[in-house]
Amino acid sequence: MGNKINDPIARLMGLRYKSHPWHGIEVGTDAPEVVTAFIEMVPTDTVKYELDKVSGYIKIDRPQKYSNVVPALYGFIPQSYCGDLVAEYAMQQTQKADINGDGDPLDICVLTERTIAHGDILARVRPIGGFRMLDGNEADDKIIAVLKHDATYNVYNDILELPHVVVDRLKHYFLTYKDMPGEECQRKVEITHVYGKEEAYEVIRRSLEDYKNHFEGLEDILSRV
Repeated sequence: MGNKINDPIARLMGLRYKSHPWHGIEVGTDAPEVVTAFIEMVPTDTVKYELDKVSGYIKIDRPQKYSNVVPALYGFIPQSYCGDLVAEYAMQQTQKADINGDGDPLDICVLTERTIAHGDILARVRPIGGFRMLDGNEADDKIIAVLKHDATYNVYNDILELPHVVVDRLKHYFLTYKDMPGEECQRKVEITHVYGKEEAYEVIRRSLEDYKNHFEGLEDILSRV
């Protein structure tokens, strides 16, 4: 059910020019069961990198001043957006009101036994669950996935099958990675639920639909490139 935002002309342009990681890369026809993930950071990074949404290049967000580093590959699902439908689902599942989408692509964390040297790469992954994370009044879901065909993690089909220590490390990172040394944390970040793959599929579907709704007309723009 991948978003078919790229037409043949846009794909030909991609042979000469780098595709924008958010808008120019297909999520894949097997989504949400298997998706393409764009990886921004890897566990060996001592600096937090993130996508510059305008240029499509990876930029330095901030140094990791604590020893808290991402415990797995970290990035987002292309052509996804956390908007009204993602927020609506978060409200349904938490029984909370006045939640908004965070306006970013859907975050994804990818488990693999292999050491990946750097980010700014694509990976085919299988979502197995996620964290329903709220950052203030914003839905900031984190999809948990395994690298497809990974020798160790490919056996896991649902987050409930993972060792507790793996889930706990991921939760700790996401609950603390925005804290800055010497500053009183003003954010109210919480993980309300750890959910399985079926809920992860629903969040992904909604984020892909949110993307199409939010960027309505982008397909027409690309067709005129």
